Amino acid sequence: MKELEQGLLMQPWAWLQLAENSLMVKAYITKQGYALLVSDLQQVWHEEVDASVVSQRAKELNKRLTAPPAAFLCHLDDLLRPLLKDTTFPSEAMFTCDHVAEALILRVRSELSGLPFYWNFHCIPASPSLVSQHLVRPLMGMSLALQCQVRELATLLRMKDLEIQDYQESGAVLSRDRLKTEPFEENSFLEQFMVEKLPEACSVGNGRPFVTNLQSLYMAVTRQEIQVRQEHLGTEDLQPSSSASPPGAENQLVNQPKELISSAPSLPVPEKESTGTSSSRQRPQLSKVKRKKLRGLFN
Repeated sequence: MKELEQGLLMQPWAWLQLAENSLMVKAYITKQGYALLVSDLQQVWHEEVDASVVSQRAKELNKRLTAPPAAFLCHLDDLLRPLLKDTTFPSEAMFTCDHVAEALILRVRSELSGLPFYWNFHCIPASPSLVSQHLVRPLMGMSLALQCQVRELATLLRMKDLEIQDYQESGAVLSRDRLKTEPFEENSFLEQFMVEKLPEACSVGNGRPFVTNLQSLYMAVTRQEIQVRQEHLGTEDLQPSSSASPPGAENQLVNQPKELISSAPSLPVPEKESTGTSSSRQRPQLSKVKRKKLRGLFN
């Protein structure tokens, strides 16, 4: 996996409000380039560029500024990082976004070395595999993790009920009646949750609840996904397939016919006259063998 691709996957989502546009954004910037992912919960856009593209775009947008690509990338990181970590943080830059056909252009305006600095993120629709990698698979993993967590909590509650029952059978009495609870029934709890809590719990809104409350779990799931993938790739590299030949076997198999041909004695083409002689020498031997076998069988 590329550095930018893996770095972007490990970043949390941030919520960004730009005028009437509510966006979920994640970015990863290095000295070699950057990767950006943006979603409005209807579409997902993506841009990944290297230092050469940064240098060319910087020349087009900032003709009065001359700096290496790493300097522009460092400045973009300084502008985006505080904004994505805390939306209430006063940013030194002004961000706007425009929809152009299917693309999303995120415009940045700030200052660099006392001169105006402009930048445009040209985000195109993300591929299905990228959407699956950053949203579908992590969300499925989070759902499974939360389901496992619910089961663990239900088991813990049942154990607590057994503990309370043991106390009661031993003669223990609550000092405050308001602390008394009914034994936990998982099916009744789930049915009540579906009716009373589910509508409020599933209110996705503009994505802010997901960004605010679930990013620690999201990052844990993505880290686990990367670790499993790396272990799988490492296993494939270290463990050859059953059909693979040992080192050097292929060359041995390829060179083997040549060695056999070269080591075999060259046989002269027999002439007609010599054919009869050679055959006469071999026929008595064959006939003797046949006679011995026939005698042994009939006797």
